[in-house]
Amino acid sequence: MSVLPSEACLLQVRNLSVSLDDGTRIVDDINFSVQSGKILGVVGESGSGKTSIATALLGDARDGAVISSGAVLIGGRNILDLGAVELRHVRGAVVSHVAQDPALALNPMVRICDLLDEMLFTHAPELGKSERQRRIREATSEVGLTVTPEFLRRFPHQLSGGQQQRVLLALAVLLKPRVIVLDEPTTALDVTTQARVLETLRDLSRHRGIGAVYVSHDLAVVSELVDDIMVLYAGRIVERGTREQILSNPLHPYTRALLEAAPDIDGEHAVRPIPGHAPALRERPAGCEFAPRCARSSERCSRKPELKDIGADHSISCHHAMATPWLAERQERPAPMRRAAAALATLSSVSAHYGHNPVLSDVDLELPRGRCTALIGESGSGKTTLARSLVGLVEGARGSFVYDGRPIVLHGSRSREFRRKVQYVFQNPYRALNPKQTIGDILRTAVHHFFSIEGAEAEREIASSLTRVALPPEIARRHPRDLSGGERQRVAVARALICRPELLICDEITSALDVSVQAAIIDLLRRLQQEASLTILFVTHDLGVVRAVADFVAVLQNGEIVEHGSVHTVLENPGHAYTQSLVANSPRFRR
Repeated sequence: MSVLPSEACLLQVRNLSVSLDDGTRIVDDINFSVQSGKILGVVGESGSGKTSIATALLGDARDGAVISSGAVLIGGRNILDLGAVELRHVRGAVVSHVAQDPALALNPMVRICDLLDEMLFTHAPELGKSERQRRIREATSEVGLTVTPEFLRRFPHQLSGGQQQRVLLALAVLLKPRVIVLDEPTTALDVTTQARVLETLRDLSRHRGIGAVYVSHDLAVVSELVDDIMVLYAGRIVERGTREQILSNPLHPYTRALLEAAPDIDGEHAVRPIPGHAPALRERPAGCEFAPRCARSSERCSRKPELKDIGADHSISCHHAMATPWLAERQERPAPMRRAAAALATLSSVSAHYGHNPVLSDVDLELPRGRCTALIGESGSGKTTLARSLVGLVEGARGSFVYDGRPIVLHGSRSREFRRKVQYVFQNPYRALNPKQTIGDILRTAVHHFFSIEGAEAEREIASSLTRVALPPEIARRHPRDLSGGERQRVAVARALICRPELLICDEITSALDVSVQAAIIDLLRRLQQEASLTILFVTHDLGVVRAVADFVAVLQNGEIVEHGSVHTVLENPGHAYTQSLVANSPRFRR
């Protein structure tokens, strides 16, 4: 995609490079532009440099890094030349940012109305109170938030995840910026809330003329939202073009591999993980960074390829561009099961309350042995509460729980052997991993606790468990803070698997993973089912992942299961209106 002259676009990035303090390049020679009313999608695996570019668009870099060269022009003005005081006024007023995790981005001690008012007062002190209130009502209404005084007086923790994300959007548009940078803003949202947020983004871009940069690992969401796509690998652009060019006929082997790794609710193609690992910052090869993982690599790949225009609005950096049209391997659909497997775990008449509010109401659910059951529903439907009741983490839960023919109390002490057999992988790996321990220490503690294994045998178990989740064994020497979000989630899965469980409960474990790692986890779970007859309860809002990994689906609405059946029946012919809404709102590849 040819870079437009500065007068033709809102945002233009020229020769941008971000480096560590020692000179190691994080991203190198980045060039792109965004026009008024257009959205650019930036995709790539963890470590590709997506967030480093997003941060640089605000004139900033992460701790230990610097913007070493280049220019970021917004309306022809290079924000990298601005001093600290000028830059503070530009952020929010000219270019704004929407973070991935609103719970971390919003001050938990400040009411929503005060957060919004403070933003206006800081950047536009000349506005009176009534005008600030009018602007707040306008911004919150634009992003689909209720604008009653009672709502605006709430604290962030009193809002749902979708509402919190909309507050971040309101903060981002409050000062009417020209450019918005969005870093994985819908990752943790259920499909209905995600659909609303995406529609809001489209409307803001179209009606306000805002230029947007949308960083994401979710290719289905990107395909529905953006106008152009830029594909990053190891800190460099490997392909860029219009949405139609990239999704219909990708030419770079890495772009095709990304698309083949992405699950789709329609199940039209097989989900295939990308072999190998992206190179570490200090271990990137001198030539093509993707060559070690590419089936088409040759001696020519020892030289770094240049990014070249190959047609109208389409550029590629590759010595072996794919010449044939892309035809993804079609998904093999298994024959319908004639008879369900015997249940490993059975929940009957399970109810739970938070205070006086019912969360689960007489839920019945069977988990067939050796099968994967997906639990889906909107935020607040009770998915996590039901999952946590299986491991005794829901105080006051009532009902019957039978595991492998034996009754188990829903809340109370469990034997060590039962705790080994039933493992839980939490949604937020950073909170689930001890920040003071290395990854090796975390895994070593688990294997010693359950199996009393030490020494060389323990190290072999640790290396094996890391390899199974697509992590190099040497990562055992690092701490959770040294890893990306996707890497931390894989460590959490490895810690569960090292216990050799019978039932694995996965609570939104792929929501923070890029598509290649997600595909590797899906492939791993399939293999575990086949090799170890592992039973899985998979809590998720991503129906594409459900299609790829599950055998059965249970749909929760307001604490009640409203539909339950095989994955093919529920997703292809949903019977309940709520399920139909979830399926209709799920993002699909738009080629």
